[in-house]
Amino acid sequence: MTTTTALRLEEITPENLKTALGIRVRPDQEFAVDPVADSLAEAYVRPGKAWPRLIMDGDRAVGFLMAFLDFDWHDDGNTIRSGLWRLNIAAEEQGKGYGRFAVRSVAEELRRRGARELYATWEPGDNGPEGFYLSLGFHKTGELAETETVGVLKLD
Repeated sequence: MTTTTALRLEEITPENLKTALGIRVRPDQEFAVDPVADSLAEAYVRPGKAWPRLIMDGDRAVGFLMAFLDFDWHDDGNTIRSGLWRLNIAAEEQGKGYGRFAVRSVAEELRRRGARELYATWEPGDNGPEGFYLSLGFHKTGELAETETVGVLKLD
């Protein structure tokens, strides 16, 4: 676990875009999360629905996250959800608490916006993030989003 107090989220800007694009997970995890470039493209085509951020430790970028905000989950206008869309912790930075910081930060932002639940999806399988999410208190909803498991964390 990292002991730094300099953890923060930073908005993606023209000045840090290349740094964000350079964030890479371990090769054995690439099946479980899209690259940062794909995430930023999704954010571009869904203005106001995506919240992309660099995870910074001091002046070092250690990861990337993207939350989804008030997303029409079933495209029916009845199931509006917010949560963690992407979480990419740089391969060499894993196991230091940055993922936990990222989830806590998204939870704080969603609470600030009035949300009572934080949703996340993950690819099942070896080297996938299921154990990580469950250890943070996420519960499986029983739903699938395409091939991904859907989990929810209560923010009460």
